[in-house]
Amino acid sequence: MNEYVELVKEYPIYSAIVQFAVLGTLGDIFSKWMQKGKVFMPYKVVILVLKMLEWAFLAICIKYAFVGFQGFVDSLISHQLLPGLGVFGRAFWVSVTMNLQFGLLLVILHRFLDNVIVKQNNWENIDKGMWSLIWFWIPAHTITFMLDKPYQIGLAAVWSVVLGLILGYYNKTTTQ
Repeated sequence: MNEYVELVKEYPIYSAIVQFAVLGTLGDIFSKWMQKGKVFMPYKVVILVLKMLEWAFLAICIKYAFVGFQGFVDSLISHQLLPGLGVFGRAFWVSVTMNLQFGLLLVILHRFLDNVIVKQNNWENIDKGMWSLIWFWIPAHTITFMLDKPYQIGLAAVWSVVLGLILGYYNKTTTQ
């Protein structure tokens, strides 16, 4: 575990890119598996590589948001514009402010990039993605921001796999 922490500290952006490129894409794949109820290759190799590049780009945005919103909340707390409430309270406020501001942009950007990759114009159920900020990402990131900084991006990437499984399960298609 020490090697992981050192790697993340030494290469914060690159490690975020790798973790999200692998785990975010895996979450997309698992979602398709859950939807169809079987294990298969849901994407052609070109699409798979483009999805990994999409997740790599999103990882950079996410890493900057993680750092920026923690500073934002720390500043609001120090100016007594938010109550501190200890480790949990700070984590909660970071999660709420980040997800209700940056999260909305990320949901839209993620869908836009998905559409570009598969050459579609699919905005169906974008509201469900936005609602996931409330029921999934705020609680998940509250836990995330309670961890030491080197573990936060890694857990966020793992959460993308978890959400892929959840969404895939609830979007199952029935075969006749």
